[in-house]
Amino acid sequence: MDDLKTETKRPSIEEILEEAKKRLAAEAADYTIRPATREDIKSVIEINMVSLPEHYPDEFFYELYEHYGKAFYVAVDPSGRVVGYIMNRVEWKPGFFRHFIIRSGHVVSIAVLKEHRGKSLGFALMAHGIHSMKNNYKCEETYLEVRVSNQPAINLYRKLGYEVVKVARGYYLDGEDAYVMARPL
Repeated sequence: MDDLKTETKRPSIEEILEEAKKRLAAEAADYTIRPATREDIKSVIEINMVSLPEHYPDEFFYELYEHYGKAFYVAVDPSGRVVGYIMNRVEWKPGFFRHFIIRSGHVVSIAVLKEHRGKSLGFALMAHGIHSMKNNYKCEETYLEVRVSNQPAINLYRKLGYEVVKVARGYYLDGEDAYVMARPL
């Protein structure tokens, strides 16, 4: 598993946020990343249903919005339509980098509609989400699960300074393994 770890210098959260702004200006100038509103949740659920094989009860989205709304963002296209989202939660758990109980930001779900991919919206959503987890929720690290077959997502998370910290065998309902990827904040 050591060959799956990030060997390069990990970018700071501020560097990531600045890079996200530059990428959006170059690749998606008419799109915006903004905090989600309660009214956005229905669109978020629809995006989840068409973009990802894992689905949650509607109440779960509302619960995360109510408890961790400062780390729940949406991507909006030029027409005002929500086309992507990231939702996170904060957990107290043993850290991956410091083996104490710490405040950890969990990236629960992120998705961008297929026709809007390739515009750095996923990068920008992640940047805003992890920035908020650090600054609004005082998280010391962040982590996520990703299918071992989802190479585009794994590459994105590596660019954001995440590294594989373990393999969760049979994590997904279809039996596929997940990489647990994490980074200190």
